[in-house]
Amino acid sequence: MSFFPRTRMFLELVRFSHTLFALPFALAAMFVAAGGIPSWQVFVAILVCMATGRNSAMAFNRLIDAKFDANNPRTANRHIPAGKLSSLQVKVFIGINGLLFVLGAFTLNSLAFACAIPVWFFLLSYSLWKRFSWACHAFLGIAIGMSPLGAWIAVRGEFAWFPALLGLMLGLWIHGFDIIYATQDEETDRALGLRSIPVRFGATKSLRIALVSHVGMLLVGLVLGYLYALPWPWWLSQGLCAVVLVYIHRFRKSNDLDRMNQDFFFANVLISLFCLAGLGLVVYLQGGIGNVPKF
Repeated sequence: MSFFPRTRMFLELVRFSHTLFALPFALAAMFVAAGGIPSWQVFVAILVCMATGRNSAMAFNRLIDAKFDANNPRTANRHIPAGKLSSLQVKVFIGINGLLFVLGAFTLNSLAFACAIPVWFFLLSYSLWKRFSWACHAFLGIAIGMSPLGAWIAVRGEFAWFPALLGLMLGLWIHGFDIIYATQDEETDRALGLRSIPVRFGATKSLRIALVSHVGMLLVGLVLGYLYALPWPWWLSQGLCAVVLVYIHRFRKSNDLDRMNQDFFFANVLISLFCLAGLGLVVYLQGGIGNVPKF
């Protein structure tokens, strides 16, 4: 197979388009940390780390779940169980992305480099949790929710509360979204001995838990706006996020789970972009957010 078709296959393996979920939150933290756009070297390094970190985690998930995917009608056509890519090819892909992730962090600052290897292993390990605990969705939320703090460290070389709270928002959103996504596989996961909130509580209660998680996301957004006296663009973005969530959770007409997941994919992109636009306008209008307490 030639280079471009194989590259496309690897991008499909990791569902590269889903990078849109976390990337806007990371870019928002980057804009606030830099008071605008950082140097092109920092910007490129953040993009490289975001892409390669996610590529590694998703490819590892596909690798270790291949035997489960083969027994799930929804996932049996994924690349490894379908024979489109070999396990060795995916392992090499994971290794290359891991190396690029660490090298990208090395070009930033000493704290980013010191965090790189532990964070990389942490990102990979989320895939294992559904074998042990129905709280696996929370672990995924934490893994993805680290991205705003990572972008902040990339720019400033320090920890701070602002990106931590922004990451908590993202983590709560992903936690709820992943619960809804897992409702598709409730019966199959139960039969395979995998654990999830839908397996533990059933689809109806799981959707309520997801709603609570998303309400929590909005509450953290309100706290963030209050603590840092953010101006109107942030509040407008949070109002738009609330409208999307109210529609998705309360006013959508279809009860079909596949359709619900499509709706939430669209909502995922909207909410991420609303938050990026809100904070981006704040930085544009006032050059930053004023005093940013450190840890």
